[in-house]
Amino acid sequence: MAKVTRDDVARLAGTSTAVVSYVINNGPRPVAPATRERVLAAIKELGYRPDRVAQAMASRRTDLIGLIVPDARQPFFAEMAHAVEWAASERGKMVLVGNSDYVGEREVHYLRAFLGMRVSGLILVSHALNDNAAAEIDAWDARVVLLHERPEAIDDVAVVTDDLGGAQLAVRHLLEHGYAYVACMGGTAETPSVGDPVSDHVEGWRRAMQEAGLPTEGRLFEAPYNRYDAYRVGLELLAGPQRPPAIFCSTDDQAIGLLRAARELRIDVPGELAVAGFDDIKEADLADPPLTTVASDRSAMARAAVDLVLDDGLRVAGSRRERLKLFPSQLVVRQSCGCA
Repeated sequence: MAKVTRDDVARLAGTSTAVVSYVINNGPRPVAPATRERVLAAIKELGYRPDRVAQAMASRRTDLIGLIVPDARQPFFAEMAHAVEWAASERGKMVLVGNSDYVGEREVHYLRAFLGMRVSGLILVSHALNDNAAAEIDAWDARVVLLHERPEAIDDVAVVTDDLGGAQLAVRHLLEHGYAYVACMGGTAETPSVGDPVSDHVEGWRRAMQEAGLPTEGRLFEAPYNRYDAYRVGLELLAGPQRPPAIFCSTDDQAIGLLRAARELRIDVPGELAVAGFDDIKEADLADPPLTTVASDRSAMARAAVDLVLDDGLRVAGSRRERLKLFPSQLVVRQSCGCA
């Protein structure tokens, strides 16, 4: 059986091959609804399947978007990757996902692999983009959008949450309950001081404490971002003689680990300990008790990142601030803070 071509579709639909291309690729030019329906009907009748490899060779671009995240096993990054995939599918693209595991060499590996595959664009959730990764991006002159984090090593367009302001909202809310002070479960010694959301969460905690006239010295505790290590840190912290009355965790995963530690130590939350997190992952609502946290519109952020990485003129002139797309944070009040 002869292979069905785009010319065959055009003849049956009574239009040009260019119009067939516009329908298949959703652009770059609009197609009248009636014409689009004829083309789609012809594609279905003939069983036409576009040769994506040939298209990629001709355009030197694929229908792929590369997405690099630190660890897709963590719920926040899993939900973000899912949101990016949905947004990309709305634009007729597919997503390749690579996990850097917070290792700079692995980040460079995926950068080279994805850019070498001629992806249409690259969305990068980088924990700490190093100079090698930045040089790789410059060498390929690639379309890159930073999502969630904005490392200092690269100045591409970034889509981020108001992490600092969101942390202040959470800590202020805890203090309004009348707790003597709020401790903070931050990142680790390896957490970047600039451009990393957790660093902004810690800074937001500091500012809210300072606004209330409260000291922060000795009240910041290091913990990895994941619930398992945070659980172990929580056991030690909560079993100590100076147990805080309230703790703001820089991620929901940390907060969930802390809640598990409190249950094992028979510490009532929120009766004896108040807890708040950041990210509003789906499990936050199912935590015991349900977790007060800070939310961002991940779907809108993912859609903005996909639109930016696919649209022409991404590398616009302007200051670093003008190249930042900032989404607001919203406090989500549940029971772990002490609210009914």
